[in-house]
Amino acid sequence: MPVHVPVMAAEVVEALRPARGGLFVDCTVGAGGHARALLAAGATRLVGIDRDGEALDRARETLAEWGDRVALVHGDYRDLARLLDERGVMTVDGAVADLGVSSLQLDGAGRGFSFRRDEALDMRMDTSRGPTAADLVASAGEQALSDVIFRFGEERRSRAIAHAIVEARRTAPVDTTARLAAIVRRVVGRSGRIDPATRTFQAIRIWVNGELDGLEAFVRTACGRLGAGARLGVITFHSLEDRPVKHTLRALAGESGPLRLVTKKAVVPGAEERRANPRARSARLRVIERME
Repeated sequence: MPVHVPVMAAEVVEALRPARGGLFVDCTVGAGGHARALLAAGATRLVGIDRDGEALDRARETLAEWGDRVALVHGDYRDLARLLDERGVMTVDGAVADLGVSSLQLDGAGRGFSFRRDEALDMRMDTSRGPTAADLVASAGEQALSDVIFRFGEERRSRAIAHAIVEARRTAPVDTTARLAAIVRRVVGRSGRIDPATRTFQAIRIWVNGELDGLEAFVRTACGRLGAGARLGVITFHSLEDRPVKHTLRALAGESGPLRLVTKKAVVPGAEERRANPRARSARLRVIERME
């Protein structure tokens, strides 16, 4: 079973200050790494939200020692207001959202996120609903595919890749990770250390899960639930998600109101963490606080 290492757990604890106690919400609880760190550092109660049912199963194991101090919820962090309302939670003493894809998803068998193994092209974070990556790749037109790969993957060869996918699916479905990766590699060619399929896989994953949808609204909603002295920390992993988070936090801090931007510049992992966990390299933590 893949091991999930929470990114910048120490920095999250330092930023959110759970030693004061209170109710904290992990909006993307995953396997429970950040939640465990917050509880161990003094959080009284915790609500953990995730749309990945397998991740919630792991979180139950990770957080079992805290018993009924933890409530785990199957849902999307962008439905934060409704999910908290249903539990009678009007304000929280701290919140964190890690927008990255977890090791459970990247390395877990049968999830179809990675080109490192040959399996069904799924990529859904919530496997209980919605079309798979294979469904979308099979039904999208060439222009739509090109737009997705360019926009979400920032892939310069997006048109050629989309054309190759459409041509390939005339003979057989593009429904496995290995088949999709092989098509992309033939078009892009190999150069450098990064696999040429990386950008296309990122793009399709973002598309399948709507990862960039509603980010600004989520940040505003989460800030609206902060009690006096509470902080929100958001961890991003690429510019496409970091940009709207950064701009929204700055806008909120610039409005006439009680919000203060704690991180003028994003906090990044230290050298030791980057060496121990290469997937942490691109992480960025941004923090905002409600003053009163």
